Amino acid sequence: MEISPFYEKSIECMHCKKSFTSLKVRTKSIKIEHTESDFQPIYADKHVNALYYNVFVCQHCGFSFTEDFNKYFAPGVKENLNKQICENWIPHSFKTERTVFDAIQAFKLAFLCATIKKEKYVITSGLALRLAWLYRSLNNYNQELRFLKIARDHYMESFSNGDYSSTQMSDVRIMYMVAELSRRLEDYENATRFFSRVIETQRVGGEAKLVDMAKEQWELVRAAREKVAH
Repeated sequence: MEISPFYEKSIECMHCKKSFTSLKVRTKSIKIEHTESDFQPIYADKHVNALYYNVFVCQHCGFSFTEDFNKYFAPGVKENLNKQICENWIPHSFKTERTVFDAIQAFKLAFLCATIKKEKYVITSGLALRLAWLYRSLNNYNQELRFLKIARDHYMESFSNGDYSSTQMSDVRIMYMVAELSRRLEDYENATRFFSRVIETQRVGGEAKLVDMAKEQWELVRAAREKVAH
């Protein structure tokens, strides 16, 4: 008997505290073929995309979140969520296998919830980046660029206020993300500035892999700038 790549996980909604189930992909079923320069994972099996299941959507109240959300709700936030999300929610479940369109809907809900909840910019930037990847997989260039820009702007906010400090994101990685997303948005000025900052970190023993990636991408920026100049 073949084991399904999916398993059901029981989740408690952070907002309404009710329980629901959500599918997750078994770790051993996740096979990444390669990773793009903005860290988009390209999965070997097109039918098993772990990204689709990152967001938990509460079927009861509509609150949508990831494992990275803060458990804390500031005063007034729950009321805002009730007004903007829960009162408009038609109960339905995301607990079966998801298509790319289900995943987009789930991430958009999570982005909206994160914005209302005032999650850190490092969280909202990650959600926007993943929406860009999902649209990229559909070759929807306009929507991809729209969410890349939101992600880049939120990473810049995160970098300037340091809200990533207690997360897995390092300052070198945030700078790299700002640079690479700027490059993809053809904002070569920001791309050059931030790639240079990443490359400078090698003097103090920066993250070698990111420094190497920054050097490669910086060459692409230089070539693109020369092309524009001519």
